[in-house]
This record gives sequence, C-alpha cells and structure tokens, in this order.
Amino acid sequence: MIAIVIHERGGPEQFVCEQVPDPRPKKGEVLVRVHAAGVTPTELTWETTYRTRDGASRLPSIPGHELSGVVQVAADGSNFATGDAVYGLIDFWRNGDFAEFVTVAANDLAPKPQNVDHEHAAAAAMSALAAWQALFDYAALAEGHRILIHGAAGGVGSFAVQFAHWCGAHVLASAAAKHREFVLDLGAHEVIDYTAQRFEDVVHDVDVVLDLIGGDTLTRSWGVLQPGGILITLAGTIDPSEASRRRVRGVRFTVKPSRTDLAAIARLIDAGTIRSIVSDVFPLACAQKAFRQGLMGHNRGKIVLRVEGGHSGRG
Repeated sequence: MIAIVIHERGGPEQFVCEQVPDPRPKKGEVLVRVHAAGVTPTELTWETTYRTRDGASRLPSIPGHELSGVVQVAADGSNFATGDAVYGLIDFWRNGDFAEFVTVAANDLAPKPQNVDHEHAAAAAMSALAAWQALFDYAALAEGHRILIHGAAGGVGSFAVQFAHWCGAHVLASAAAKHREFVLDLGAHEVIDYTAQRFEDVVHDVDVVLDLIGGDTLTRSWGVLQPGGILITLAGTIDPSEASRRRVRGVRFTVKPSRTDLAAIARLIDAGTIRSIVSDVFPLACAQKAFRQGLMGHNRGKIVLRVEGGHSGRG
C-alpha cells in the first residue's frame, strides 16, 4: 500500500510517500480502508510518534490518528462487519492512518456519522472527542455554567463552543476578529478579540476555562476563574501551587479513544445539532503542505487529508 512514512525525527519535511507492506489485523483489531485522515501538526512533537511504550524506537512510523473509512476485515466480537463505515481515534503509540489501510483496535471505533462525508467525519474523530471529554468528563459542564474557551475557531475549539452551547452553558470565546461571526454562529454568546483586548479585563468569575493555546494565555487564565472553578488545558502545563493558591482546580489531559463518546457525538452530528468544520482538504501525497498550513495556525476547524485507497486491490 501507499503510506506517508517518517524515518527520523523532525518536521513535515521528513515525510516520505512510499510503498509499505499492508498491515494485518490481530485479535481484537479491525482492518480499515482509509478514506480521510485528520491533521494535527503538533503530532510531530509527540514522543509517541517516535517511540514505543517501553521507550524503544518505532521508526519508521506512519503518522495520523484521526480516521474515517470502511471496514475491510472485522475481528470476531467487534460488532463491525465488512463494508461498515467507521470513524475513530487510533491509539497514539501505534502506526496511524496516513496510508491506504490501517489496523485499529475495534473498541476505538464507532459507526461513522451517516449525514456527513468521510472528510467531515475524520475532522471530528479527535477534535470532537477532545472537546467532549474536556467539557463533560473533566469539567462536568452543565446548564447555567459560564465557560471561557481559548482558540475557539480551531479544530477542538469549534466543537467545544457547540457542545457548551448545546448543554446550556454561557459561552465566552477568545478568537481573532476575523473569526468573530463564525464563532458566534457556532453558539458563543460573547467573543473577545484577543488581538485588541486582554480577556482578563472583561471576563470574570467563570466556572470553566478551556485552554487550547498554552503559554501566557494559560497563565493569565487562572485569574478569571471563580473559587472552585476548573482550568483544563490541552496545550500547556498545570501549576498545582497556583491552582491551590487560587482555590481552583487545574487539569492537563490527553484525549483517549472511546467508542461510547464517539457514538454520542455521531448522534449529535446526524441530528444536525453539531457540525464538523473542515478548513481544507489535501490529497495524501500533499501531507507536507497540509502540515505546514496547520503549523501556521489560525485555521477554522480542521485540515484533512483525502486518502486515495485501493492500491492493493482490496474493497
């Protein structure tokens, strides 16, 4: 099959498009023909991209973990059959889906949302999952809560705004001025242009901050929480002493595959309650270009690779 392969550490310049052996599913796994793969440029900074769980090198490796495709071979007891359309998040410690075929643990997949194409399903496979787990598993966000979302126009942020609005929270969002109407349309009640004013000058006493930026944005976010509030970050490091001093909580978390969460998200997408935002679609061979665009930042929603499958003749 054709795949994008990394042979050494580095940026997208390390991508090589080449022929590799077709993967073979083990017990409990599903072989999926990849139709679309989401792009997360920070993946190339993750240790999981280059090493196994026990610390050994796993190079060469295949990147990409946000999947939408069609089952080719289903494991016994997986609840999937050949021809089923699925989407999901591939475990970060294994080869990904920048390839025509990929093997995935059956429990990490769910039926693909029926009312969107593979590109929009792939865009939701990790971003929507991360937003869902941050807001509902960690923050226990509920009706009447006030939440501030940093990076509200991006892949995770665009889902977080919609989920927060759906559950009845009051949604404040920080985003560039050019994204204001877009973020309001997603369900934000207020949008702060971070290029024109400091969010801490206008936001106070929120129950939840979802930080997707890190750095100084995270540091300044402690002060806008009310006592007992929670700061959740996917992009920075939590200072436990700062959280304790302010009588709030802080969580740094990594999204995890979950068939149950994916199924709930798919139902919301199919109902038209939540929409998946795709900023650009590139062919698999243009993975370098897709990553470079992602690294520039300020994209609306998700960048996705369209994978031209079928080289090995299956399906």
